[in-house]
Amino acid sequence: MQSREQPGWSPEPVAPGPDLHDVPMSWFNIVPNLPAPLPPARDPEDAKGSRLEVQQRIRLDAMRAQDAATDSFLPIPERVRQELAGLGRPTPLLRARALEEYLDTPARIYLKREDVLPTGSFKLNSAVTQAYFAAQQGVGTLVTETGAGQWGHAVAWAARRFGLHAIVFWAGVSARQKPGRHTVIEMLGAQVHQSPSELTAPGKALLRDGRHVLGSLGTAIGEAISYAADHPETRYISGSNLPHVLAHQTVIGQEVKTQLDALGETPDTLIACVGGGSNLGGLMGPFLADKAERGDGLLLLGAESAAAPRLTRGEWRYDHADPEGVTPLTKSYTLGRDYELPDTHVGGLRQHSGSSVVGVLRQQGLLDAVAYEEGEAFDTGRLVLRTEGMLIAPESCHAVRAAIEQAVRARETGAAETIVACVSGNGALDLDGYTARFGGRAAHA
Repeated sequence: MQSREQPGWSPEPVAPGPDLHDVPMSWFNIVPNLPAPLPPARDPEDAKGSRLEVQQRIRLDAMRAQDAATDSFLPIPERVRQELAGLGRPTPLLRARALEEYLDTPARIYLKREDVLPTGSFKLNSAVTQAYFAAQQGVGTLVTETGAGQWGHAVAWAARRFGLHAIVFWAGVSARQKPGRHTVIEMLGAQVHQSPSELTAPGKALLRDGRHVLGSLGTAIGEAISYAADHPETRYISGSNLPHVLAHQTVIGQEVKTQLDALGETPDTLIACVGGGSNLGGLMGPFLADKAERGDGLLLLGAESAAAPRLTRGEWRYDHADPEGVTPLTKSYTLGRDYELPDTHVGGLRQHSGSSVVGVLRQQGLLDAVAYEEGEAFDTGRLVLRTEGMLIAPESCHAVRAAIEQAVRARETGAAETIVACVSGNGALDLDGYTARFGGRAAHA
């Protein structure tokens, strides 16, 4: 365990601090604003020992309190606001004029640039928050999972910032695909274990039985939770799915509201890619009252991977978030924990189940969904690079793909609508995926 004496740790805000004027003072709590109650997590009937009790024991006190909160707004500690400002919040809202011109559309496309944060993704918004609360609680070691590596990268960065040690179980297929991000995470001081691994009982069982050997966010979740249960000095933190994580990400939607107001714009469509659901909830949560008021006048659209099409093809039912049943049962849209996820470069969307919060939005008819093949996503990334000069993560490409299709429909109808898509991540550490798609023919296509 690393000492809090290492560079970056400070128990009090560093003076003079960054300008906090444009940083939200509170997180929006989505759960009490849902159109239906959030289905409670529960233990399986044949459980030997309570999964719910384990979850309570291994999580941070503040995160359990936030999940149980019934207020619509949760105050952001001043130190966390300073950290968010120091990261570069608010992030830009870019009008994609070159892309609009290429599409010859009357629609206005805005891209929320979470890719400009230091680790290249929106995940830092929750990582610095949870690391702060861990330091306040006196926790020294955090363990977590990651799919594409964005969350693991963010946790490694935030842990170093607050003098903590980070252990990351990474879906094996993505870890092998992204050697550059693997190097960066370890340079930040985190321990990385490819999942499934020989380090935990769930990992050993999967390897022994030959199931889910490619690894997924689900296998990594099971291993991280198992590790935390076996190591009382650690605390497990999550980067998606759970209400407190979605709440932390609502700084995104709150900023978009303010930025659009300043431009005199009202959104007609809000789009985010959806894996665990945190960037989608973060963008759309603050607009739930607008959705209730405007109905079909405001489209909320989740863009998922056709390799893990939970919202478009899954079932609304209780399931475990990991294949070995380490987690409690939660109700969401799921493909089933036995669903073998294919080899794909879209690691952040490779999960058999998702967020109960997002599930309620979908089940209640507030959220539409569309799924794209991996090739379609990378083709979109190349188009965005050629028009706007940005190389975006393959997960984010799904959201922009949906925005493009919406803009093309606007061209056909003549509707001058306003479309906002969340660019959740940067693609600089996903070049192997782009190379696999285009190789030497990229310049000639």
